[in-house]
Amino acid sequence: MAHDPGPVAARRAPENSPVRTCVGCRTRSQADDLLRVVAEHGALVPDPRRRFPGRGAWLHPDPECLHRAERRSAFPRALRVPGPLDTTAVRTHLDGAGAVTGARDTPGSVIEESKVDPS
Repeated sequence: MAHDPGPVAARRAPENSPVRTCVGCRTRSQADDLLRVVAEHGALVPDPRRRFPGRGAWLHPDPECLHRAERRSAFPRALRVPGPLDTTAVRTHLDGAGAVTGARDTPGSVIEESKVDPS
């Protein structure tokens, strides 16, 4: 069963945009549509800015893809680490505001409030 890309599929990606495979549903998507995760001290850590060192795995920001990856024990294989990994931090990230998009934070992506006194 493939992941439904929804309106993202309508976007035309640049030819040099990287394509990655989701470890949950095994479908290929643009890297900007996926969440990068890394292993740190036996736990899976979300890396939305894609800055953490080491090997990363890619996942659609969808709890169903996380569930599939857990069921298949895909994370230890993809990250080449022994044993099971704690996915609590990734699940929290997906349940919170991080699940809105898989896009990374970029300069100017946050609208700051004006610092001018309105009085």
